[in-house]
Amino acid sequence: MIIGLHAFTVMHVALRLVGIGSGCVIVFGLLTGKRVDQWTALFLASTAATSATGFGFPFDHLLPSHVVGVISLLVLAVAVAARYAFRLARAWRRVYVIAAMTALYLNVFVLVVQLFRKVPALTALAPTQSEPPFAVVQLLLLVLSEWLSSDYSPFLIRAKIGPPSTVVIPPGPVPAIAT
Repeated sequence: MIIGLHAFTVMHVALRLVGIGSGCVIVFGLLTGKRVDQWTALFLASTAATSATGFGFPFDHLLPSHVVGVISLLVLAVAVAARYAFRLARAWRRVYVIAAMTALYLNVFVLVVQLFRKVPALTALAPTQSEPPFAVVQLLLLVLSEWLSSDYSPFLIRAKIGPPSTVVIPPGPVPAIAT
């Protein structure tokens, strides 16, 4: 390894935090219906870099973190295609929201796992990560992620992405009907 393991870990964690932070900005943008193009690029790039650098740590067998990393990279490829190749046209808007929220979920999921492993107070609550406190936190995270990607999500309502059966009326004055 060109840089030391500690420096590599710090870089990996920094990328994760940038990905989560920029993902939160994207969530805000989707909730308010505002485009956040630079934040989107930062989120996709830093989250992909986080997943890719996860394979740079020493290992001798396939770990659950590697499986999550592969899934994250596949989901990010779909999000990038939906956003940049298909330009969010028609169903690709919905695909992008679901893929971006899934990528953010996976990033936060791994952060929660690491917090329960590294923070003594959390480790005391769930030393093997099979105890109820860990399960409850991960379940709440999953429910929030699912809700944000569902038909009832403010993303799909306020961001005018809506389910396929929704008719979207653009904002502005209502035109007068000639009689």
